Amino acid sequence: MLAVEVGLATHVGRVRDINEDSLFTGERLFAVADGMGGHAAGDVASRTVLEVLAHLDQGPLSPTTLRARVGDANRAVVAYGRSHPVQRGLGTTLAGIALVDEDGPPHWAVFNIGDSRVYRFSNGAVRQITVDHSEVQEMVSAGVLTRAQARTHPSRHIITRALGELPSPEVDIVLVPALAGERWLITSDGLTAELPDEEIAERLGLEDGAGEIATLLIDAALAAGGRDNVSVIVIDVLSDSDEDCGVEQTIPRPDAQEFP
Repeated sequence: MLAVEVGLATHVGRVRDINEDSLFTGERLFAVADGMGGHAAGDVASRTVLEVLAHLDQGPLSPTTLRARVGDANRAVVAYGRSHPVQRGLGTTLAGIALVDEDGPPHWAVFNIGDSRVYRFSNGAVRQITVDHSEVQEMVSAGVLTRAQARTHPSRHIITRALGELPSPEVDIVLVPALAGERWLITSDGLTAELPDEEIAERLGLEDGAGEIATLLIDAALAAGGRDNVSVIVIDVLSDSDEDCGVEQTIPRPDAQEFP
């Protein structure tokens, strides 16, 4: 196991009444889910997904088992909607990283559905590892929009893939070598809608600990408007030594939904 330091924070924002984001941090799995539906119980959707995925943290993990468990999580959200007709239509995005058991050196499985994101900061540079499942991302990929234009486009909030629908959406999974000294960010779009990548990279590059960085990112999103719930998990990989293995976590903000 890798030795990591984890910081997490979440905030309802300056406009919304309910925080529909949920977070999970374990020994090998770290994830953010951004619920959708408002009174259609987006908070229930995000919490349900992470409760299902939490079982992955208890044993050996592979991309195949991760993909299967995401499918189970989707079915759990769909089943909740069917048994609660008033809240039918609930859904959630999902993004995270999981330490997988593969031959050779350790790897992270970076996964996502929707527009919650995973960034990797290494050697002074930040890179978005996930690809948004959204209308504006499709236009960016097609060369119709630039990334800067996508930030203000009227369709920027329309996602093309989410948990809570049938048939089950495909989860994107990318394997990345796990290296000491790198920093990871998992975030809901409440951060990326307020801050451009350059400002996110600036804060990730600071020498503060993971907990301090998480708080700085939340505060920056709120200062920029805070028009949505915002949640972040920052993971610093300290060592790959068996002697130093373990997870050190900072205390989350009081309004965080974190599941054991």
